[in-house]
Amino acid sequence: MSQAIDQNRRQVLRALGAALAGGSVGAALGCGTTSSPTSPTTTTTATTTDSASCAETASETRGPYPDTTGMINNQAFYRQDIREGKPGLPLTLALTIVNVRNGCAPISGAAVEVWQCDAAGAYSEYAQPGYNGTGQTFLRGLQATSASGQATFVTVYPGWYQGRATHIHVDVNVNRTRVKSTQIAFPEDVTREVYGSGVYASKGQGTTSNASDTVFSDGTSTEMATLSGSVASGYTATLTIGVSV
Repeated sequence: MSQAIDQNRRQVLRALGAALAGGSVGAALGCGTTSSPTSPTTTTTATTTDSASCAETASETRGPYPDTTGMINNQAFYRQDIREGKPGLPLTLALTIVNVRNGCAPISGAAVEVWQCDAAGAYSEYAQPGYNGTGQTFLRGLQATSASGQATFVTVYPGWYQGRATHIHVDVNVNRTRVKSTQIAFPEDVTREVYGSGVYASKGQGTTSNASDTVFSDGTSTEMATLSGSVASGYTATLTIGVSV
């Protein structure tokens, strides 16, 4: 009987040795098969703007003083500095155009057209009460957006006129098609300080708030510029304009 036990023991040892050589100890010992640890994986995702901030900018009326001369087809008006000598607090207008249908990716080569009133509240190109701007082109111009979707203008802080809050008009054209007309709103605390200084002071404070303005009364969440700077040195106004193309 001892010979049978020794023979069985030798068979088990041979099986165990084979199992060790083959890396399957668990199977040799009658244990359940175990899975090998999974190596860590890295998921790469494209950089996008989160959904809370990737929103289409509100569309607004182009009136009452849009360009009538066809500046968009005239290279002379593709310019950064649109002041043409108009006085006022310096304002750098930095706009970024993005496509909300593509995760707010920047749009390059878009033609961005802006126009605004001067410090006294008057527009070029039009005859208005108290001022005839016919034949003039101040505070109007275009820029083609860069690869990062940016267009920058050098202008003055806009004045005000009866019935409207402070604003700047913007058209965005992609592939020669107008895809957005909107208006830029300004923080009222900054505007009050500006209107108490320099060439603005003689006219005084505006009479229309953003909330009571016919254009902005439904909200300015997608149209409010972010301002940095001061009355002493001038301001930079930045805004991302979301379009759907």
